Amino acid sequence: MNTLRRHLLLAVAATLAPLAALAAGPANLDARGVAIHGHDPVAYFVESKAVMGKAEYSAIAGAATYWFASEANQQLFKADPAKYEPQYGGYCAYGVAQGYKPDIDPTAFRIVDGKLYLNLSPAVQKRWQADIPGFIDRASQNWTSLKGQ
Repeated sequence: MNTLRRHLLLAVAATLAPLAALAAGPANLDARGVAIHGHDPVAYFVESKAVMGKAEYSAIAGAATYWFASEANQQLFKADPAKYEPQYGGYCAYGVAQGYKPDIDPTAFRIVDGKLYLNLSPAVQKRWQADIPGFIDRASQNWTSLKGQ
């Protein structure tokens, strides 16, 4: 019984360790461990809109799994993940500028200087658009400490 219990505990620990690493990571992931609520990060750049991805076209970058609408988008991402990954781990850019990491609405986005920024909602995005350079500066400063939380 002792041996069985030890093996069971080791199995549980081995299962939970990757989940703990994801929870501690800087990426905003849904319950499935997927970034941007399953939306295709490349589509924001090539189609200028939020497009739902498919699990069959996926790629991992850092602690995040991304889904893509097509194999072509998946390949573009794999060639240069940093070009397509959302800023601030996929958390709301306005919220990060305020010092916290709120979730996002994948349809509330903007590409600025070739980088993808997401917001909590269209209403929050309007506030963010009032001073995009200022909020990006503040968010970038805050992100150094927030990403580890």
